[in-house]
Amino acid sequence: MNAAVATSVFGAFMVLTVALGLLAVRGRGRGGGLTEWSVGGRSMGTVFIWVLMAGEGYTSFSYLGAAGWGYNTGAPVLYVLAYMSCGYAIGYVVGPMLWAYARRHGLVGITDIVAHRYRRPWLGAAVALLATVCLLPYIQLQITGMGVVVSTVSYGTISLNWAYFIGFAVTTAFVVISGLRGSAWVSVLKDVLVIATLGFLAVYVPLHYFDGYGPFLDRIVAEKPQWLTFPGHGPGGLGQVWFITTTVVNSLTVVIFPTTVAGYLGARNADALRRNAMYLPFYNVLLFVPMLLGMAALFVVPGLTGADSNLALFKLVVDSLPAWAVGVIGVAAALSSIVPMAVFMLVIGTMWGRSVLGALPGRAARPDRQKRWSQLVVVAAGTVALLLTYTAPNTLVRLSLISYEGMAQLVPMLLLGLVWRRLTLRAAVSGLAAGFALVCVLVFRGHDPVWGVNAGLVGLAVNVAVALAVTWLGPPDTDDDRPDAEVLALDDAFPEDSARPEESPRPEESPEVDAAPLRASP
Repeated sequence: MNAAVATSVFGAFMVLTVALGLLAVRGRGRGGGLTEWSVGGRSMGTVFIWVLMAGEGYTSFSYLGAAGWGYNTGAPVLYVLAYMSCGYAIGYVVGPMLWAYARRHGLVGITDIVAHRYRRPWLGAAVALLATVCLLPYIQLQITGMGVVVSTVSYGTISLNWAYFIGFAVTTAFVVISGLRGSAWVSVLKDVLVIATLGFLAVYVPLHYFDGYGPFLDRIVAEKPQWLTFPGHGPGGLGQVWFITTTVVNSLTVVIFPTTVAGYLGARNADALRRNAMYLPFYNVLLFVPMLLGMAALFVVPGLTGADSNLALFKLVVDSLPAWAVGVIGVAAALSSIVPMAVFMLVIGTMWGRSVLGALPGRAARPDRQKRWSQLVVVAAGTVALLLTYTAPNTLVRLSLISYEGMAQLVPMLLLGLVWRRLTLRAAVSGLAAGFALVCVLVFRGHDPVWGVNAGLVGLAVNVAVALAVTWLGPPDTDDDRPDAEVLALDDAFPEDSARPEESPRPEESPEVDAAPLRASP
């Protein structure tokens, strides 16, 4: 009976999810062109941008990984709160800068921005390949996370394999048709459920199991003090230096992460991004709940090991709440997988459809084909992640070790390149290659952290050093490589007129040019 009720609740919400995603493009004529599909026509206001970017950041990790970290290690999990809050502060400046630059030149993603800045379409394709390697593991992790959640809240009625497929099918169904706008609409439903369920659990679990927060926290201090200090419980290596360096590198990375940039470029104006940067930290308060509940599970369901520790939160509620409530909580956690998975798939599709397949000569480069290529790549990327989840899950899991630290190596090429005119193409590529290679060596040889320092920050330091050395000591760019003053005008960082929606679009933003294959600037 419990399984039937919980599964029915879950199924009803999945139908609602697909319906919302499809309704998002109602009246927009088959979803519009590539700009409409990939960045919502650059027309989303503060509310939609807030729910979209909160949805992209609040993944299945929030229900599974955060609780698992709280259960296994304790205090070090707070790095998530630290880097996300710092990243929002950096995004207050970076978001409007990237939005203004992309809007001025009719660009729809980081691969476009990089290729336009350095006047090399092949560089956009190379960045697309690198970003895909770093993003595919996140799709697989969201599929896996949803599978675990759905199987658990359905009391085992829905198998893991079917749960994996449901996550893939639901996400693909709406993202192929409605793109970023559909993800934003589904994010509204997700955020309502997340706020409601975590708010309820924050009150219910301490009262039900410990008679309140006072006795609960007293018990942690008395019996589990190691969970409240660095490096937490476990083998060590996650001390204060690791916490600080991880916060620094992740806060820099999150602002240029392809999915974050997609949210930036979907904004109606720069002021929407500034307001969003101020409001998003409030959402972080919710992350305390699964972290605390993970530590609460230490006393309620002791002895969880390995992957089972990620189910610490759900172990607290499956046996103590009615089936309909378990179903609703499961839906909130499942949508926390679906929304970021949709944005990951969308971004990969846009990068390949625009900068790789869309840049090929001939018919492939036609504007009307770039969106089709992007949609096909969405399906292909999701299918690859799903098949690897079934057949070789450890393949992408190993790649996930370098995802954030590898993406961090794009920071100098993208951000430094936009604000410093002298950074050369050779310097940017040399720095990226050196930093990424070092990160791979350190991570895959088990040297992360290095003397307590996050390996990504070590790679980023080498990256910047190499880029500066090649710029100052190496040959200058040729005339074909050198950006002109208009391309790198500093008002891209602080555009005074960016908040004027009535301003006529620039020539570069006309539908014909915006959807055209990327070309080097004249």
